[in-house]
Amino acid sequence: MRVRLLVRTFSELCITAGTLIVLFVVYVMFWTGVEAEGATEGQIDRLRDSWTGAPVATPAPDRARPAAPEEYEPGKPFAVMHIPRFGKDWDWPVLEGTGTGVLKKGLGHYAGTAALGETGNFAVAGHRRTYGDPFRDFPRLRAGDAVVLTDGTTWFTYRIVKAPYRTLPTDIGVIAPVPDPVEAGAAGFDGPGRYLTLTTCEPEWGSSHRLVVWAHLDATQPVTDGKPRAFHS
Repeated sequence: MRVRLLVRTFSELCITAGTLIVLFVVYVMFWTGVEAEGATEGQIDRLRDSWTGAPVATPAPDRARPAAPEEYEPGKPFAVMHIPRFGKDWDWPVLEGTGTGVLKKGLGHYAGTAALGETGNFAVAGHRRTYGDPFRDFPRLRAGDAVVLTDGTTWFTYRIVKAPYRTLPTDIGVIAPVPDPVEAGAAGFDGPGRYLTLTTCEPEWGSSHRLVVWAHLDATQPVTDGKPRAFHS
């Protein structure tokens, strides 16, 4: 009798544990995406509302002057990123900071790195999986791919210089003003410039490593000129 009771109790515990595991998987794979969709759409809507009626500048690459990093408000959106390689509907807000709460709402700008379009390294992180999977297709990026951002007045088109690079989370040189990863020559940059770094977790469902791509500012144009050709290339 006691053995039967133990078996039944163990079975019930297994069923409960299994149910909790299934619910957790559903939360991670589905519900975080639902949450992220609402959050990111809200951030983009907020940005576009703030841009309505704003004066339009016409900067060239050598005199572009977006907000300085210290002027970005922590946890708040300041730009929208588009990566044509990921599809015409791929657009994500870029917020200041890379904390857990920030990355649930979109992509995060590494505090202390350069401002959008400025000399230095404009570095951005994003989830590979969960919370909308913004960088799920990160390994598909290739040299020459465009990464296009707007701050509401200007389009900034960056061009990726090589396929994703795999490194450790401790390799902070990847977001240096002149990207300087542990592996000599991996970034391919040897002097000041207007750079972009994108980072995400590796492997796909883990975080033991990082995937990184670097890009350089290729062109700018005012939003009144329409979308850059990079959207159609």
